[in-house]
Amino acid sequence: MKTSRRQPYSQQRPQDLGDGVWSVPVPIPGNPLGYTLVYAIESPRGPVLIDAGWNHPDAWAALRDGLAALGLDVSDVSGVVVTHFHPDHAGLAGQVREASGAWITMHEADAALVRLMHSFADGEHRSFQADMLRRAGAGEDAEAATESRLSPPALPDRELRDGDLVELQGRKLRAVHTPGHTPGHVCLHLEDADRLFTGDHVLPDITPHIGIYPYDRDDIDPLGDFLESLERVRALGPLDALPAHEWIFPDVAARAAEIRHHHEDKLVRLAALLAERAEPLTIWETAAMMTWNRPWDQLSPMLRGMAAGEAAAHLRALEVRGAVGRLAGVDPVRFQALDS
Repeated sequence: MKTSRRQPYSQQRPQDLGDGVWSVPVPIPGNPLGYTLVYAIESPRGPVLIDAGWNHPDAWAALRDGLAALGLDVSDVSGVVVTHFHPDHAGLAGQVREASGAWITMHEADAALVRLMHSFADGEHRSFQADMLRRAGAGEDAEAATESRLSPPALPDRELRDGDLVELQGRKLRAVHTPGHTPGHVCLHLEDADRLFTGDHVLPDITPHIGIYPYDRDDIDPLGDFLESLERVRALGPLDALPAHEWIFPDVAARAAEIRHHHEDKLVRLAALLAERAEPLTIWETAAMMTWNRPWDQLSPMLRGMAAGEAAAHLRALEVRGAVGRLAGVDPVRFQALDS
């Protein structure tokens, strides 16, 4: 059985990582990931944070008190760089800005999504989800798999593009666009210290969620984007990785190669699965046949929805490669293997 070095949040402590870099574990209430590692980088104008954590009173207290334990004050924070818009990364950015006047920045692709989230009326999100699930073939699971809408993260003051240097006096922190987990995910290369803040893109033990939303989109390829992004990170060489979850680890290039191999193997197995089927499969049927960390019938409706998103991303990658095709004019959408 595979063992993991992951430790519970109760065993995590703020750390001085040297070279003017610190880490603060910030809890994610009710989530098996346990915590987000928020990083602070020294700057003459006040520390700059990499991510901020989940928007919850316990998380805010952990961030504030964790910074204080390191001799830093949240009111002195000069900026927050959000690796991607998910709530365990961007959730507290707005509160940090209120406490300190800090700027918030994220990649322009995720900034566009945050603006879209702010434009949704209260009831629109759930109806959007239910229709998306129905078109994927969820059937009776469609209503149960819809999630309660979280408040969207704070709108950023600035936007990043690939290769941009973050405002950080005396340091060189460069944005590396690594889409896949989200369209605007960025890793951040601290070039003067040979360190890479990897967000959720490259984690030491688990792999990030790569999904398509809505599931039946045929104009994007998140998994293909993710695999290309892994190659970009691998090309940076054996840098020390500072991820947003789990633990710090050496040689990000080697881990990026492992994750790519994992998904390539998954694509091979999925193509073989569809080739064995006499009838085309819906996205939901495909997800139910794939291997997850628990059997399909033990997954909650919400986790089934996420699994369907991953199945959709893998089907779409196979479609782009010409290994599978979607049937035209059918609802819900169905996929079948193509003759090689």
